[in-house]
Order: sequence, then structure tokens, then C-alpha cells
Amino acid sequence: MNDSRPRVAAGTTLTEAVLPGVVAPDGIQIRTRPVRPAGPGQVVLAMEAAGISFAEQQMRRGKYYDQPPFPFVPGYDLVGRAVDVGEGVSAELLGRRFAVLTKTGAWSSHVTVDAADLCAVPESVDSAEAETFVVNGITAWQMLHRLAKIRPGRTVLVHGANGGVGSTLVQLARIAGARVVGTASAKHHDAVRALGAIPVDYRAPDLEHLLRGHAPQGYDAVFDHVGGEGIVASYRLLAAKGTLVSYGTASTRDVRGSSKAPVLKLFGRLMLWNALPNGKGAHFYNIWAGRRRPATFRAALHADLTQVLTLLADGRLVPQVAARVPLAQVGEAVRLAESGTVVGKVVLVP
Repeated sequence: MNDSRPRVAAGTTLTEAVLPGVVAPDGIQIRTRPVRPAGPGQVVLAMEAAGISFAEQQMRRGKYYDQPPFPFVPGYDLVGRAVDVGEGVSAELLGRRFAVLTKTGAWSSHVTVDAADLCAVPESVDSAEAETFVVNGITAWQMLHRLAKIRPGRTVLVHGANGGVGSTLVQLARIAGARVVGTASAKHHDAVRALGAIPVDYRAPDLEHLLRGHAPQGYDAVFDHVGGEGIVASYRLLAAKGTLVSYGTASTRDVRGSSKAPVLKLFGRLMLWNALPNGKGAHFYNIWAGRRRPATFRAALHADLTQVLTLLADGRLVPQVAARVPLAQVGEAVRLAESGTVVGKVVLVP
């Protein structure tokens, strides 16, 4: 019986960036290998844009909480076009552009994913600009609307308001009608202000006092990716029924030792705070938390990312592309992303 399904042309090769172990950015290796045809229920995407997020920065140091063993191909998300489909997948997907959350594997010219994980990207949107809102958009949307349940008139604090998730949080909170205060280094204050937030220098020695001055009754929500001892101040800054959403431990990125210890300490604090009868809420956001129920998990991701991409296509979200760097120069791209000198997200392109 003839197999008429579309296939990747014989001899097609892919280029991928491989983390061989704990290495400096220039130690990330570029390798090539044949592209494998899509299996049942799968789609091969030709990558048009893949992001560099804080997760990969932790993975490079061997400090991401549940990263795979070395060697592996990093890459949390991508935007690409379908170039091959497997059994059970409609050929109508071919040539169309999709976003997908991968956790690993996206730093490659061709990526094989489950068709059920795809989310269509409007053709009016640039691939790199759409990419900045995949993991960042899902994360910000779910923290803002599913956990903090922000309503018009509320006041929120976003730490790292110039970063990928932070700049997305600022914009989505403003769209939701909230007033936003955002921490960032002084050199990024104009960019944070342009997004609609009140900027505050995170290096200020009296930071907590300055932040309290912008919300004397406390913040309705605080979004904290820093962790460490600073999380205590974030909790203190909450209003009577405010919500703290923690989503990382950036302060311990370069600290040697166990990758699990800072997270477990953070979990312990959040559990303790939630046991207090003061009406405040404390959550740790994990984008993969619901994956044990695949259908529900995928439906939520698809719905939330579609909302974000629609806002982008309508011009209501401003993409923050810090730089577009060829995949072959991934070491340079990672160094730039980790430098703390950019606003938004560094994006890898073919």
C-alpha cells in the first residue's frame, strides 16, 4: 500500500544546539543530523523563531529543577511552519504556522511535536514577535488571570518589569485595567514607563519603603521571579487580601549547590504563609502543574495562548524582541540574554 502522507525529503538535515554539560555559553555545541519523518500524531515544524528564557539559563548551569540529563537540546518554546505530518494528522496543517511549548528541544532548525500541542499563529504577526509571547504569554496570562484573578482598579507589583515575562505581565495587567508598579534597573525605566508601569530601581537600598509609598494599603498582587530572601518583602507588601505569585528563584541562579534546595525552601515558606489566617494568598506558579490531566492542560494552554496572540495581532500588546540571533551563534545569544543589558527576549532564528 502506498503511503501518500507528506514526508520530509530524504537527506534533509537539521541543525541543533546541544548542551553537553555545565558549560559557558560558548561551550554549547552545534550539531547536525538527519531529520526524522513525523510519527503517528506528530508534526515536524521548521523553526522560524525559538526563545531564550530564564529556564535555559538555569539549565546551562545544571540548576533547572527537573531538567533532563546531559547532553540534551534546550529550548522551551518556538514558532515554526509545518513541513511534515504523521499518520492521523491532517495534511491541511502543512505550510501553516504554529506556536508550541516544548520545555526542551526547540533550539533546532526542525522540531517534532505532537499535533495536539499546536496553537495557530496569525499570519499578520511576525514569527519572532509571536515567539516572545509563547511561554512568556502563557505564564503571564495564567498568573494574572487564573491565580491572582486581577480586576480593574487593582494595584499590582511586577518584579523584573523589563524582562520577558515581566514586560508581558505589565502589559496584560494594564489591559486588564490594573495600576502597575514595576522594578527594574534605572537604565530600563524609560522602557518600563513606556509599557505603562511606574518604574522603581530594584537596587535602591530602601526598596521596600519606596514600593510601599506607591501602594500604602498594599498590593493586590505581587509577581516575584527573584525568590531568595527578597520573597519575604514581597509577601509583606501585600494588601489585606492580596496574592503573592512566585514563579522562579533568579537570585540563586549563580549560587553553587543543589538546584532543588532554593525551590524547596521557597515552597516551605509559601505553605507556611498560606496556613496563616490573614486572608493573603501565596502561590508558586508552574506552567506544567496540570499536565497529569493532558486534555485539560492542553485546552487551558491553547485557550490562554490564543487570547495572548489575538491581543498581539490586534496591536494591543507590544512585543519586546531584544535581539534576533542566528541559531549557529547560540553562544553569543545566550551570553546576551544573561547579560542583564536588554529589554525583552533574545530570539534565535534559523
